[in-house]
Amino acid sequence: MEYNYIEKRYNVMGLSSIEAFAGIKGGMNGNCKDVYFLRTIGVNQTFLKDITYMDETQTGRMLSGQGIYNRVGVFPKNIDSDLAARYMGCYQSFLDTGRKRLLTVKLDERRKQHPDIGELLGTSCEKVLEVYRNCNKNLTESIEKNFVVKLLYWLDELAYGYLENWNPKQSMKFVAQGVTKEQEYLFCYFLTLLGIDVLLLQNETDINEKTEALHLSEQITLGERRAVALETYDSQRYAARTGRPGAAAQGSGQTQAQTAAGAQRPRVVIPQGRHGGHGTSGNAGPGAGQNARQNARQNAGPLSGTTVVTGRSEPGQTAFSPAKGELAFEELALRASSVVMIGIHDGKGDIIGSGSGIMIGREGYILTNNHVARGGKFYSVRIENDDTMYKTEEIIKYNSLLDLAVIRIDRRLQPLPIYRGSKPLVRGQKVVAIGSPLGLFNSVSDGIISGFRRMNDVDMIQFTAPISHGSSGGAVLNMFGEVIGVSTAGIDEGQNINLAVGYEFINTFIKGFV
Repeated sequence: MEYNYIEKRYNVMGLSSIEAFAGIKGGMNGNCKDVYFLRTIGVNQTFLKDITYMDETQTGRMLSGQGIYNRVGVFPKNIDSDLAARYMGCYQSFLDTGRKRLLTVKLDERRKQHPDIGELLGTSCEKVLEVYRNCNKNLTESIEKNFVVKLLYWLDELAYGYLENWNPKQSMKFVAQGVTKEQEYLFCYFLTLLGIDVLLLQNETDINEKTEALHLSEQITLGERRAVALETYDSQRYAARTGRPGAAAQGSGQTQAQTAAGAQRPRVVIPQGRHGGHGTSGNAGPGAGQNARQNARQNAGPLSGTTVVTGRSEPGQTAFSPAKGELAFEELALRASSVVMIGIHDGKGDIIGSGSGIMIGREGYILTNNHVARGGKFYSVRIENDDTMYKTEEIIKYNSLLDLAVIRIDRRLQPLPIYRGSKPLVRGQKVVAIGSPLGLFNSVSDGIISGFRRMNDVDMIQFTAPISHGSSGGAVLNMFGEVIGVSTAGIDEGQNINLAVGYEFINTFIKGFV
């Protein structure tokens, strides 16, 4: 395959839907290719169905060796220092060749297989830098270098499959959700310069006026802007449905989703607009079943998300079952092994807060408060009787109105049962609260239900078991060891006036995870 730069004609046909984008294949006329760079704004009634259709049809093309496809959420952000230094070396080589040749780290490692692609990347990168300079008049060499390092890192993590099997005559499509940052947007433009069709799903927030004024992409308005739940794309799941597991790599090399996640499990999209909206973000992850995941998100609301977590797998863990009779406080305290402490970290890795979480699914799913999850760049999770500190950036689902979120770690868990409402809760009923107030790991306290309150259109349980800052996201249990609420708030001015989101909302929110 020759890697000569080809000319582009953008958005030749006026596409007006996700389905049309999935069906179009940019034609080649001599050395010129038709490329599409589109943004859908808002959502319509068929939005989720159209995404599923696009995922299935594009994966089918990959299975038959007729194209390459990936749909991603949040762009990976953290590069370790050694890897960053290698990308800086790639940038220096770019300068040394008069800005005509550029390789990523992965391409450089396999340069014998890709002897000429450096010219294609070099020419395309210089075109992107021209746009970047026009947007940033005071651009320094250091800022430019950091930007190119990001481009190369994202290429390796999200789009290496396109480069490894680059063929402008085949269908190459890249879809991303919630792209609002200038550098991420220009990365998507960079992909179009390689002959890749790009679709941005801007269902909640779009690029700013300054970026839009570049006129690089065309807008398709679908409907009102709101948060929407999207299942994380996993090419292997679709391959398995065809009875050909792993076939996505045939004819097109390892797909981007496989490459980015180490071919082990899909990346998860972290919602871009965590602070806004009343929807829930969702991605139920492996093993829950597609229909259950979609129902959970439709009932509860939105998603988008990232990234690979570290830790070890703990097979053989089983869920706690509801007790047949009331348990002693000592027995209820044993349920603390299924309540975790969550450290909230900023971009530098420093802890800026802490909270609690409840194991709700064996495959690493942990329920906590949205106000705990939304504040960090990544999270560290501590489990009782386990010396490993599990790090994750995965936010699977969130709902700002209910103040609930689900994160995920790479470990088998022992979930707590959620109360199903066989009898209504009553005032005076005994409860036990488990959490990590003020960083005091897995403290257990007892009390009673003292009332039921409606706060911001959400029914809350008022209880007396003492909690403090850091208890947020912890478990409120009945005497049978079932979760009846998630600790959400304590009123500092009052004594033992604490609130929890009730089991009805929890069951709806986590449907498909348990």
